[in-house]
Amino acid sequence: EIHLTVGTVRYRSTRAVRKGVASTFLADRAADVDLPVFVQRSPHFHLPADPNTPIVMIGPGTGIAPFRSFLHERRVRGDAGRNWLFFGEQHAETDFYYRDEIEALARDGSLARLSLAFSRDQDERIYVQHRLIEQGRELWSWIEDGAHVYVCGNAKRMAKDVHRALQTIAEEDGGLSAPAATDYLQDLADAGRYHKDVY
Repeated sequence: EIHLTVGTVRYRSTRAVRKGVASTFLADRAADVDLPVFVQRSPHFHLPADPNTPIVMIGPGTGIAPFRSFLHERRVRGDAGRNWLFFGEQHAETDFYYRDEIEALARDGSLARLSLAFSRDQDERIYVQHRLIEQGRELWSWIEDGAHVYVCGNAKRMAKDVHRALQTIAEEDGGLSAPAATDYLQDLADAGRYHKDVY
């Protein structure tokens, strides 16, 4: 069974109502036709082999999709590794994808930590990278404990902002110089502990 997480693009410009071609097709008309599917593999983006390894998942917007499956897989297998999810969108009321499911996983202990950032629910814009910085000391402790870090979502801004936040945490909470923090994150990636699936 395949599940898709699709953020439907609809907005009003100064001249007309605009909509995304693929996302609105899937939302409005895909149930009426057979669709061909192309699967793009991400062989590097998978759970750690050791079920005791803690994981940190950073997936704002539709980037939550793989982490939903990670959480369910770890729960079914009975993995002992702690799980921490950072999720963000614009509004909690309308954009907290899989809210009931995620909150249930938090209640039953499958999700040890849940950090949320809804950017438009207050005057100040708050994004996942801000939550990372706020939780920097504990996040650094997880990483030093061997956690794998996963980032999924927007490549243009979010992934770069998250990387900068991790760099800041390595400097401020890890006590590393800027060059040493850069090397540390590269070493994490080289060791297969810093994974990105960004688009």
